[in-house]
Formats: sequence, C-alpha cells, structure tokens
Amino acid sequence: MKPNGMAKILSLSETKSMESDFVITGNVVDVINSAIYAAEIEVSKGKITAITKNNRLYSVFIIPGLIDSHVHVESSMLIPSGFARIAVTHGTVATVSDPHEIANVLGAAGIDYMIENGKSVPFKFFFGASSCVPATGFETAGGTIDTAECDAILQRDEIKYLSEMMNYPGVINGDPDIMAKIRAAQKYGKPVDGHAPGLRGAQCEKYVKTGITTDHECLSLDEALEKISYGMKILIREGSAARNFDTLSPLIKDHWHDVMFCSDDIHPDALAKGHINLMVKRALRAGHSIMKVLRCACVNPVLHYGLDAGLLRAGDAADFAVIDGFESFNILKTYIDGQLIAENRASLIPRVPCRIVNKFTAAPKSPGDFFVPNSGGTLNVIGAADGNLITEKLHGRAMISNGNMVSNPDDDILKIAVVNRYERHAPPAIGFIHNFGLRDGAIASSISHDSHNVVAVGVTDDDICEAVNLIIEHGGGICAVTKDIKKILPLPVAGLMTTDDGYEVAQRYAELNQLAATLGSSLSAPFMTLSFMALLVIPHLKLSDRGLFDSDTFQFTSSFAK
Repeated sequence: MKPNGMAKILSLSETKSMESDFVITGNVVDVINSAIYAAEIEVSKGKITAITKNNRLYSVFIIPGLIDSHVHVESSMLIPSGFARIAVTHGTVATVSDPHEIANVLGAAGIDYMIENGKSVPFKFFFGASSCVPATGFETAGGTIDTAECDAILQRDEIKYLSEMMNYPGVINGDPDIMAKIRAAQKYGKPVDGHAPGLRGAQCEKYVKTGITTDHECLSLDEALEKISYGMKILIREGSAARNFDTLSPLIKDHWHDVMFCSDDIHPDALAKGHINLMVKRALRAGHSIMKVLRCACVNPVLHYGLDAGLLRAGDAADFAVIDGFESFNILKTYIDGQLIAENRASLIPRVPCRIVNKFTAAPKSPGDFFVPNSGGTLNVIGAADGNLITEKLHGRAMISNGNMVSNPDDDILKIAVVNRYERHAPPAIGFIHNFGLRDGAIASSISHDSHNVVAVGVTDDDICEAVNLIIEHGGGICAVTKDIKKILPLPVAGLMTTDDGYEVAQRYAELNQLAATLGSSLSAPFMTLSFMALLVIPHLKLSDRGLFDSDTFQFTSSFAK
C-alpha cells in the first residue's frame, strides 16, 4: 500500500497520549471491510477506542491476531502457560482448545486444570466441553464425563463450544447420551465441533443435520465441498502428524467464509518454528488474497465461536499483530488486550508457578508380559503412514523365537504394545505394525490418543519392556531405548505435559526424534505417529489396551488373518 501523503517511510511508532494508554501507527489491515489504510490506533484499558485514518506512509502492517481454530494444547507437551509463551511469538493471540486429552486422563478436573493454568498468562484460551470421554467404550481411560457433567461444563462462561464429536457412528445412530450432549450445547447456544473423516453421502448429511458445525478431518477436496454444501465449516489442518493444507487450501478461493486454520496436534519442535503464521505464508505464496487468508486465520473463528477476541474495530479488544509485509509476513510484535506480549520473536510472557496433576498407577512389566504364542498363519498388521492418521490393513508374518511371535525387522513388521496405565497389573495388548522401520531398540510414549495409555514399538520384547518401564518409572513421558542408551523426556502433568521451558522441551524432543532416526525410523515425526496408533476413531486398524481394533466395523478383530 502506498497512500498519498508524506514521502518519508515511517517506522512503527508507539506514542503516549493524554487520551489513551498508547497510540500505535501503521497500515491497518481491515479484514472485515476488505480495506488497507494508514491510521493511528488508540488503545485504552485493553480496548481499541479509536482508529483514525491519515495520509502517512508506513513500513509496517497491523493485522488482527491469529487464531488456532482447533488445537489440543496437550499435544505440544506444554501446559497452557508454556504453550502461550511460544505461540505469541508467531502472532497467535487465541486458541479454540479442546482439553480432550487431559480430560481422558483426569475427567472434568483436567479441564479445570487447563482453564486455571491458561488464566495465569495474558493469552486467550477458549476451551470446549470434551464430548467423548472416554472416546469409545473399547479402551480404558482415566476419566469419564457423562451427560449430566457435560451439561454442567457447558454452562460455564469459559466454555465456548462442545468439542469434537468423534463418535460419529453414535451420532448417526442416534445414541441417546451423545444426542443429549448435542442438545445441551444447543440449549446454551454453543456450537458443536465435528470429527468425521471420510464420511460422505446420506450418513454425512444426517451427521451434520444433528447440529454438527465443523470438521477438521476431511480426506479430500470433494469431501470438504460436500460438507460445506450441508452447512459445515471446514478447518484446514497443518499439525505434526496430520496435514491437509495442500489438499484443502483451494477452498480459500471461493469458500473463504466457510474455512478456518488449525494445527490440531502440534509438537513442541514444530511450535517453536511457527504456528498459524506458517499457514498464512503458504496460502499467500499460493496466490490467495490477503483478505481471504486473514478471514480464515483471524475472523472466522471469532464469528463462529463467539470469541472475545478483537478484529481491529473500535470497541474491540486490542488483540493484534504487527508484520513487516505480506511477502515475508514476519511477526514483529504481538498485542493481547493492549499488552505487548511478544517482540521480534521473543516472548514477553513470564513463566508462572504451576501445580502437577497426574493419574498413573501401572506397575513395571517383565519381558514375558509381551510374549505372543505362535499361532501360525498370517498376521493382521497395522500399516502406519507418515504424516497421516489413517492406517492401512496389511498382512504379514512375524518371526518365531522359542514359540514367541517376535518382531521381523527385515520385513519392517514390529511388535507394538499398549499398556493400561490406570490399572496396576493389566496385561499388555500386543499387535504388529509396519513402517516404523526400527532396526534396534524401542520407542514408547504415554501420549497415546485418546485414553493415553502407554504405547511402545520395538525390535525385541526386552527393548519394548525397557521402554515401557521407563515411562512407568517417570509417571509419563516419551522415550527411546537401546541396549546402551535410555533417553526420556518426562511429562509429569497427566503424563502429557511438562512445566519446563518450551524451547528446552522442543530441543529435547528433537533429540529424541533424531535418536529414533538413528534406530532406523524414517518417519518424520515417529513419536507423533506412535501416539495415534491407539486412536480407534480414525480408520482403519488400531490397537487399544484391550486388543486389535477395526475402525471400519467398529469392533475388535483378531491379530490373525483368516
């Protein structure tokens, strides 16, 4: 933008005035009215009191703050206050956060913890009432949120929506408890998030007509367009495991009113590099207009969920970011409620004291607990895919050692185990998986969607047992082990998060990923992929702590092919 007026280029300036707490000047990107103009923004008591146009020429642009429209903060391995300290450096001012992960560990007390910790920092966490706790009846979780408790949670002012309704078969079949939760959200005027990967046709239309308003799980552009035609909003997702930006970004051109951006599950190393700002950059590089892109990244979440986040209007909360231009889109400063909370990629949010909560009672295991008797025949094998939550149904053969079916690293068929962390002596569930590529050692995690039992993949039963016991010893974490190495990132908060500095956590997590690579894994995010191998609501074949599960038929299946 080059408005007429002064030829001199002015830098970003903030000046105190008698009428307001401060005045900030720059090129205002008015997304609501699709306009860009030079102006002064007056801020008082956290609100924008006036926006006055002028004829000056500025080198910076002021945009509404970026919003992640669907994220599980727990997947960053950081408590909310730690997540906020990093996110603000990328221009993010708010998240629409589903506390589903900690709720599956601690129930409603987990949601309380997230709200409490989120309020300790100047960042806008908008939490939902987790709708599926536990996610299914086919796994052991630590928490339960029934219909009455969900209704009570939805009445709270801090709760903005009913979180993703993952049990889509239950919605389609009219499960009474599920429908009661949807009706409760509607009773309190709060939207209902969806989760229905691959759902099409009459079943999809029925799902949407119950009141489901969003989906972040579309597998194709056609699926997204169909869901938009039924009235859904589509969330384009770029997380650490699941990414559909390339597939769905064409929606921005003609359907920008119906699109939002989200990360869903983002690990600490990825968060340290960027957040929603990276999606904005990609969309701009792809040729989409700045107004349409910022509509998706800033405006649509506020309007859809009714968020108390500013959109650069007089009377709004002073939530905005300052950038150097649209080509580079570098975040120079971030403000929330008029407070400067990040500058030049440095967070100004201090670390705050926080308490530790957890539920972890599993006793240590022995290698014999992972013994699988030789039954002969062909195995049903989980086919993991890099960068995708969808797994394949494969067939293969394990090796036999002293009557025990063991990993076959030459064919990349490894033993996978899920250990119930909520019962002291529950036996592990065992299956086999392809595409982890380990040639040595094992990796394990207590981040295991959605019930967060311990999941491990390894080359030998001894390795798997060692990794599982290391997680149990620390009450949660992610780890990699070999005969000579034991490396763990402890996650003492619910076995999901740490109170440590986010950048240090990102470094340690990256080191664990690198160690997994040296053990043979070619996956870009092996621990993230591992964490979804027990997620029963995502097709096609998964493993819960109770056994191998076919997500297409929504029932348990044998480890052996017929």
